[in-house]
Amino acid sequence: MSQNPNPGDPGGPGGSEHGEDAAPLGLSGAGDTADERGAPVGSPQSVTGKVEELLAAGATPAEATAQAAKATGESREVVREIVETMVPAAGSAADPRLLQQQAGLAGYWAAFVRRLKGGELGSLPVVAALIIIWIVFYALNSTFLSAQNLSNLSQQIVGTGMIALGIVFVLLLGEIDLAAGSVSGLAAAVFAVESVNNGVNQYLALLLALATGAGTGFVHGFFFARIGVPAFVVTLAGNLGWNGLMLNILGSTGTVNLPNNGIVSKLYNTIYGQLAAAYGAAIIAVVLYALVALYGRARRVRAGIPAPPIGEIAARVVLLAIVAFLTAYVFNQYKGLPLAPLIFLIFIVVGDFILRRTVYGRRIFAVGGNIEAARRAGISVPFIRLTVFMISGLMAAVGGLFLAGQIESASQTSGGGNLLLNAIAAAVIGGTSLFGGRGKTWSALLGALVIGSIQSGMNIQGLSNSIQFMVTGAVLLAAVVIDSVARRTQKASGRV
Repeated sequence: MSQNPNPGDPGGPGGSEHGEDAAPLGLSGAGDTADERGAPVGSPQSVTGKVEELLAAGATPAEATAQAAKATGESREVVREIVETMVPAAGSAADPRLLQQQAGLAGYWAAFVRRLKGGELGSLPVVAALIIIWIVFYALNSTFLSAQNLSNLSQQIVGTGMIALGIVFVLLLGEIDLAAGSVSGLAAAVFAVESVNNGVNQYLALLLALATGAGTGFVHGFFFARIGVPAFVVTLAGNLGWNGLMLNILGSTGTVNLPNNGIVSKLYNTIYGQLAAAYGAAIIAVVLYALVALYGRARRVRAGIPAPPIGEIAARVVLLAIVAFLTAYVFNQYKGLPLAPLIFLIFIVVGDFILRRTVYGRRIFAVGGNIEAARRAGISVPFIRLTVFMISGLMAAVGGLFLAGQIESASQTSGGGNLLLNAIAAAVIGGTSLFGGRGKTWSALLGALVIGSIQSGMNIQGLSNSIQFMVTGAVLLAAVVIDSVARRTQKASGRV
């Protein structure tokens, strides 16, 4: 699917999906020389490879542009266009880290204000909303912030959050997955029927359920990426089809109860009551973050790239330590460390590493940011699309298994109701753009916390589901409005 444009083509990285407004890539001496991988120096593949190598080493967009242009002999304008497909809002002429370091705390504050004015809000709106929600419900009823309620909340959001995590990947492409709810119910049904009714080993049944989720994602991705059927239509058909298959698997009884000592129930219900468990997890998280941050700084120093000062890393470590140990303290005030949210956090961290630290992750952003530019940069768009939908299906299966463990059964209502809408809302409210190319895996956690907090607070107040739905809808609308305004501001400031 990748294309090598000739110099006379009107298409290029800056254009629309169909390439009408794009600028030519242009090849400087393509075919005359070759790099160590055999790609002609100056070709899109050669430039893309060099850019990916520099970004993996931690270079900023401006640094990657300058060094890749020098190494490949390509013009800076061409390289910058390719860099912009790799990193959203790339191409700043000055490294903001240098400006911050030169001006100290004032520099950091100036950079923060500059990002806000430029529409780069990040997670600020959802964090502010979450704080407001917690303050309001605590003022109405102090039990909302009790250790018991917060511990229960951390478990209850896991199923929806796992599904939302997969949807984040799809939204980064600028697409949607309407089958995630049905896939979660199908995976739960497969596990329950195989492990309980058919006597299959629980671990084998678990793998079969996960494979079912990934398989449904492969089907969606194949029809979308290879056949060209719109993702909306494919996943809408999947929503109906997988729900029908789930009902068929469950059979006439419609419900299969899971043993409370089974693996799925244990994944959700297990709580480590020892004080050392929660505090030990907090220590491990802080130490690992510090080591990774220091390793990244050392790599940048060796590569001659501006690196964050030790003071900045120390401040981030201290902030993380405060949050981690406060969370551990709250857990220990109730029963201890729940396993389910710990697993959820591990999935989020792994997903964040994939998106921000791997070539595959940068290519997801590239395809979501500008599909035509991604094609011209040598990225296999069909492969990215296919695998992203497989990730979404896999995470839907994981979420479905946690939801089955929560109620210790799989039934005809599994994956139904407002589950799909809550999962999509969680991803969007958490900060992932509906327009593609911008978002983080942490969006799933933040969005799930917002929705879960609203539901928990209103349940404590005894309010009906109708009020919950209206409030959640209003929060979702506000999140999309903020995203739209932020994108418009970024375009006006030349950051998109």
